[in-house]
Amino acid sequence: MAPEATQEDIDNVVELVEAVGGNAFVSRGVSRTIVGIVGDVDDFDALNLGSRNGVLQVMRVSAPYKLVSREHHPARSVIRVGGVPIGPDTLSVIAGPCAVETPEQTLRAARMALEAGASLLRGGAFKPRTSPYSYQGLGEEGLRILAEVREETGLPVVTEVIDPGHVDTVAAYADMLQIGARDMQNFALLQAVGRAGRPVLLKRGFSATVEEWLSSAEYIAQRGNLDIVLCERGIRTFETATRNTLDISAVPVVQRLSHLPVIVDPSHSGGRRDLVLPLTRAAIAAGADGVIVDVHPEPRSARCDGDQALMGPDIRELADAVTILSPLMGRTRVGPAADRVRSHTP
Repeated sequence: MAPEATQEDIDNVVELVEAVGGNAFVSRGVSRTIVGIVGDVDDFDALNLGSRNGVLQVMRVSAPYKLVSREHHPARSVIRVGGVPIGPDTLSVIAGPCAVETPEQTLRAARMALEAGASLLRGGAFKPRTSPYSYQGLGEEGLRILAEVREETGLPVVTEVIDPGHVDTVAAYADMLQIGARDMQNFALLQAVGRAGRPVLLKRGFSATVEEWLSSAEYIAQRGNLDIVLCERGIRTFETATRNTLDISAVPVVQRLSHLPVIVDPSHSGGRRDLVLPLTRAAIAAGADGVIVDVHPEPRSARCDGDQALMGPDIRELADAVTILSPLMGRTRVGPAADRVRSHTP
């Protein structure tokens, strides 16, 4: 649809499509509205949709993931989270504790994230774990802690949602909703976050192909939300030397197929602190639009994934890597919120 298209123009297109037995899905992004149409192409051709008020362009898309493909949107997208851009011209860092434990721990981790050059804070309030006996998170109390730390530091919050029934609650606190690897094909959850009005970070499943990953993104887009960031976080292979195998080739492959931003999770890929920085450098060199990294003030006492959390000198080394490598890849490093909240940071 054209930028100046009215709601009436959009409704008219939807009504025309449905009148001939087709299905129309309206997806709204920051700068454009797209009506995805599924049905008999011959019937749609007869509607002459290109001549209708408010229609800028009509094009046929053959990829199974139509709305997120570059067939219908050749230019790569920029997604904004609390005003922070994630896209092809920038390098964004998301950092924080894997799990929210206490207000003090979360605030200390957020300050470490600022030192690492992060512009977004990650932290888990709801934790889907392989074992039912592992730490499951603080739930809504964790969300309140994240919101308080956002007020203190200025960092927009990225946090995971694991249940369709929790989406509205999490969206009330978070700036971006994360779908974890275990839930990549939880289709009811994908549809729910598609209607939530928040940007979504979609992690690749342990054993998911690129097409399955993009098809999951399509579920979100089809429900009206094009503000999606994809995250490669390692896949399960025969290799046991690392927690997962980082599929670094997925970054350029997905960027060729989809207009959505692609970031990398070097923490969950390697599962070891000593691998996070090398994998971060590899991700930036491969053209990733950002990284999401675990940091923790006391990794030995962390309730979740302490072995992969950065601390101390590693934080400064991460900041240096992002600062040095970003311009070499033609990108601008997205600065941390530290400049506007320096008075809060000791």
